[in-house]
Amino acid sequence: MAASPPIRTNFHPSKKYSDVERWICIYPAYINSKKSRQEGRRLAKEKCVENPTYAEIRDVLSVTNLRIGVENKEYSRERSREPQYRGRIRVQMRNDDGSFCNSEFESREAILLYVSKKIPQLKSRQVKSGAECYQHSQQNHQSNPGGGGGGKKGKGKRR
Repeated sequence: MAASPPIRTNFHPSKKYSDVERWICIYPAYINSKKSRQEGRRLAKEKCVENPTYAEIRDVLSVTNLRIGVENKEYSRERSREPQYRGRIRVQMRNDDGSFCNSEFESREAILLYVSKKIPQLKSRQVKSGAECYQHSQQNHQSNPGGGGGGKKGKGKRR
Protein backbone atom coordinates (compact mmCIF):
# COMPACT_ATOMS: atom_id res chain seq x y z
CA MET A 1 0.00 0.00 0.00
CA ALA A 2 1.35 3.42 -0.97
CA ALA A 3 2.03 5.99 1.72
CA SER A 4 -0.11 9.10 1.65
CA PRO A 5 1.63 12.30 0.56
CA PRO A 6 2.72 14.62 3.37
CA ILE A 7 0.34 17.38 4.33
CA ARG A 8 1.49 20.64 2.83
CA THR A 9 1.30 23.78 4.96
CA ASN A 10 2.52 27.31 4.40
CA PHE A 11 4.44 27.49 7.67
CA HIS A 12 8.09 26.63 7.76
CA PRO A 13 10.44 27.31 10.69
CA SER A 14 12.80 29.23 8.44
CA LYS A 15 10.13 31.84 7.63
CA LYS A 16 10.68 35.25 9.13
CA TYR A 17 8.26 37.14 11.36
CA SER A 18 7.73 39.61 8.53
CA ASP A 19 6.24 36.86 6.32
CA VAL A 20 2.45 37.10 6.26
CA GLU A 21 2.11 33.43 7.22
CA ARG A 22 3.62 34.23 10.63
CA TRP A 23 1.17 37.06 11.38
CA ILE A 24 -1.73 36.42 13.75
CA CYS A 25 -5.33 36.26 12.50
CA ILE A 26 -8.23 38.22 13.96
CA TYR A 27 -11.79 37.43 12.96
CA PRO A 28 -14.67 39.72 14.04
CA ALA A 29 -16.28 36.75 15.83
CA TYR A 30 -13.40 36.80 18.36
CA ILE A 31 -14.73 40.03 19.92
CA ASN A 32 -18.45 39.74 19.11
CA SER A 33 -20.57 39.94 22.28
CA LYS A 34 -23.47 38.24 20.47
CA LYS A 35 -21.41 35.06 20.02
CA SER A 36 -20.88 32.31 22.56
CA ARG A 37 -17.51 30.78 23.36
CA GLN A 38 -18.46 27.80 21.19
CA GLU A 39 -19.21 30.15 18.30
CA GLY A 40 -15.70 31.59 18.50
CA ARG A 41 -15.71 34.45 21.01
CA ARG A 42 -12.31 34.73 22.71
CA LEU A 43 -12.92 37.42 25.37
CA ALA A 44 -15.40 37.89 28.20
CA LYS A 45 -18.77 39.27 27.04
CA GLU A 46 -18.37 42.46 29.08
CA LYS A 47 -15.19 43.29 27.17
CA CYS A 48 -16.60 42.52 23.71
CA VAL A 49 -18.39 44.64 21.11
CA GLU A 50 -21.76 44.02 19.51
CA ASN A 51 -21.37 42.83 15.91
CA PRO A 52 -17.95 44.25 14.95
CA THR A 53 -16.86 44.22 11.31
CA TYR A 54 -13.45 43.61 9.79
CA ALA A 55 -13.44 47.25 8.59
CA GLU A 56 -13.80 48.54 12.15
CA ILE A 57 -10.99 46.29 13.35
CA ARG A 58 -8.83 47.50 10.45
CA ASP A 59 -9.58 51.16 11.25
CA VAL A 60 -8.69 50.75 14.92
CA LEU A 61 -5.44 48.89 14.22
CA SER A 62 -4.36 51.27 11.45
CA VAL A 63 -3.47 53.98 14.00
CA THR A 64 -1.07 51.67 15.85
CA ASN A 65 2.39 51.04 14.47
CA LEU A 66 1.53 47.42 13.65
CA ARG A 67 1.52 46.15 10.08
CA ILE A 68 -1.90 44.81 9.13
CA GLY A 69 -3.44 43.05 6.17
CA VAL A 70 -7.03 42.36 5.21
CA GLU A 71 -8.09 39.06 3.67
CA ASN A 72 -11.45 38.03 2.27
CA LYS A 73 -11.74 34.90 4.37
CA GLU A 74 -14.66 33.33 6.15
CA TYR A 75 -14.54 32.19 9.76
CA SER A 76 -15.17 28.46 9.93
CA ARG A 77 -17.58 28.69 12.89
CA GLU A 78 -19.67 31.44 11.30
CA ARG A 79 -23.09 30.15 10.28
CA SER A 80 -24.05 33.02 8.00
CA ARG A 81 -22.44 33.18 4.57
CA GLU A 82 -23.35 36.83 3.98
CA PRO A 83 -20.61 39.26 2.91
CA GLN A 84 -20.93 41.37 6.08
CA TYR A 85 -19.63 38.43 8.14
CA ARG A 86 -16.60 37.85 5.92
CA GLY A 87 -13.16 39.25 6.46
CA ARG A 88 -10.04 38.49 8.44
CA ILE A 89 -7.33 40.80 9.69
CA ARG A 90 -3.70 39.69 9.80
CA VAL A 91 -1.41 41.49 12.26
CA GLN A 92 2.37 41.36 12.52
CA MET A 93 3.25 41.19 16.20
CA ARG A 94 7.04 40.67 16.00
CA ASN A 95 9.95 42.06 14.03
CA ASP A 96 12.35 39.73 12.24
CA ASP A 97 14.73 39.80 15.22
CA GLY A 98 11.95 38.46 17.48
CA SER A 99 11.21 41.69 19.33
CA PHE A 100 7.65 42.98 19.52
CA CYS A 101 6.62 45.59 16.95
CA ASN A 102 4.78 47.49 19.66
CA SER A 103 5.64 46.88 23.31
CA GLU A 104 2.02 47.69 24.23
CA PHE A 105 0.85 44.51 22.45
CA GLU A 106 2.78 41.51 23.69
CA SER A 107 0.02 38.95 23.16
CA ARG A 108 -2.94 38.21 20.93
CA GLU A 109 -5.27 38.90 23.86
CA ALA A 110 -3.77 42.36 24.36
CA ILE A 111 -4.57 43.23 20.74
CA LEU A 112 -8.12 41.89 21.07
CA LEU A 113 -8.70 43.89 24.26
CA TYR A 114 -7.38 47.06 22.63
CA VAL A 115 -9.60 46.59 19.57
CA SER A 116 -12.71 45.87 21.63
CA LYS A 117 -12.06 48.97 23.75
CA LYS A 118 -11.53 51.29 20.75
CA ILE A 119 -14.35 50.18 18.41
CA PRO A 120 -17.15 51.83 20.47
CA GLN A 121 -15.21 55.12 20.24
CA LEU A 122 -15.29 55.14 16.42
CA LYS A 123 -17.34 57.94 14.87
CA SER A 124 -19.30 55.44 12.79
CA ARG A 125 -20.48 53.72 15.99
CA GLN A 126 -21.37 56.98 17.73
CA VAL A 127 -23.27 58.43 14.75
CA LYS A 128 -25.20 55.19 14.30
CA SER A 129 -26.36 55.18 17.91
CA GLY A 130 -27.46 58.82 17.64
CA ALA A 131 -29.48 58.08 14.50
CA GLU A 132 -31.15 55.17 16.25
CA CYS A 133 -32.13 57.40 19.17
CA TYR A 134 -33.56 59.96 16.71
CA GLN A 135 -35.58 57.31 14.88
CA HIS A 136 -36.79 55.88 18.18
CA SER A 137 -38.02 59.31 19.35
CA GLN A 138 -39.75 59.88 15.99
CA GLN A 139 -41.57 56.54 16.28
CA ASN A 140 -42.73 57.38 19.81
CA HIS A 141 -43.97 60.77 18.65
CA GLN A 142 -45.92 59.30 15.73
CA SER A 143 -47.41 56.47 17.76
CA ASN A 144 -49.00 58.84 20.29
CA PRO A 145 -52.59 59.11 18.94
CA GLY A 146 -54.09 61.47 21.51
CA GLY A 147 -51.35 64.02 21.77
CA GLY A 148 -51.06 67.46 20.32
CA GLY A 149 -50.87 67.10 16.58
CA GLY A 150 -53.54 67.73 13.96
CA GLY A 151 -54.35 64.93 11.64
CA LYS A 152 -57.48 63.13 10.68
CA LYS A 153 -59.37 61.28 13.39
CA GLY A 154 -62.04 58.74 12.65
CA LYS A 155 -63.55 57.78 9.33
CA GLY A 156 -65.79 60.76 8.75
CA LYS A 157 -68.94 60.73 6.64
CA ARG A 158 -69.06 58.90 3.39
CA ARG A 159 -70.66 60.67 0.45
